[in-house]
Amino acid sequence: MRGWVDLHLHTKWSDGTVDVVATARRAKDAGASCIAITDHDTVGPELGRPLEVIEGIEVICGVEIKAEVAGKRAEILGYFVQPEHPALQELFSWMKRARIERMRAMIARCNDLLGTDITYEEVAARATESVGRPHLAAALVERGVVSNAQEAFEKYIGNDCPCYVPLPRAKSHEVIGAIRAAGGVAALAHPGFLDIDDWETVLAELKNQGMEALEVYYPYEVSTAPVYIGVPELTRLARELGFVATGGSDDHGPGSGKEYLGRIRLPYAVVEELAALVPSTA
Repeated sequence: MRGWVDLHLHTKWSDGTVDVVATARRAKDAGASCIAITDHDTVGPELGRPLEVIEGIEVICGVEIKAEVAGKRAEILGYFVQPEHPALQELFSWMKRARIERMRAMIARCNDLLGTDITYEEVAARATESVGRPHLAAALVERGVVSNAQEAFEKYIGNDCPCYVPLPRAKSHEVIGAIRAAGGVAALAHPGFLDIDDWETVLAELKNQGMEALEVYYPYEVSTAPVYIGVPELTRLARELGFVATGGSDDHGPGSGKEYLGRIRLPYAVVEELAALVPSTA
């Protein structure tokens, strides 16, 4: 009998703390049979195929891409993607440039507000691949501005805080199109965080754009963010609208403050459902 699966995990290639091999080892030790690595807007160099065996368990090559969905800041997951596909790489390149410009703007705001002299180079040096707010938070801790990363987010760089700058996002149809072109299956990540009035209409439009799955199961209970729609309602919508109900822990690794591996445990049948949806032209 196969063990459980976790389809939402991050590594050091975005804002996690350990690499793919270490993540797979942790999952194997915890009893998982399959995981999906879904780093933000990038695929780390350790993943070369849509599906491979690492440390004795199956590892799906995935991604979590920032997108605009129904006018809201959202994220879309891709599963079984071909990491080097031009459609993905072109989108990643655009997003990398946007991330750099956004980070430079946030650093400038911090320096103006706090009297610091943080440079982009010292923040970027903390990132293995994709530079983001956790790396700026670490710089603020080092400078003694805050005592920890949580304080940095709560006071200065969290959403709606004085040093926050929103990251430009591609439209949902652009992200879904790139995932499908790369042989992947697209899923809406943690929809419970999206303040959407008419879910049926929004999900129907995403379905028309090529989305096939919905991340129903997620550790909402450990988040301080508002949850607008619960798991029972998401389960109903997935069933009625024909989406595969996926889920994952959103683990970021030891010492990250988001060490959630194993909090969400799905049956292996979900992986089989997703694999059956891989585009035939991939």
